[in-house]
Amino acid sequence: MAAATSIKLDEVLKGRVQQLAQARDRSAHWIMREAIAQYVEREEKREALRQDNVKAWEAFQANGLHATAEEVDAWLASWGTEDELPAPPCHP
Repeated sequence: MAAATSIKLDEVLKGRVQQLAQARDRSAHWIMREAIAQYVEREEKREALRQDNVKAWEAFQANGLHATAEEVDAWLASWGTEDELPAPPCHP
């Protein structure tokens, strides 16, 4: 069940939302709800990526295992070729 909430928009942004709603044959409410849903989904993915990066950095600091940029570049450049390379091994 959806709960009501309110948001304050300046007149310019409110007008833009209303114009877009008319152009899309939707309600302003639908436009705002869709925009918020897309924003939250994008930011959740961004936060998950940030958390993954923090964990990877912590793991690197703890064990020092890595692959060099050159190794990874060579591996990626081989993708889709007959001589596709395996993923480079991590090393200290």
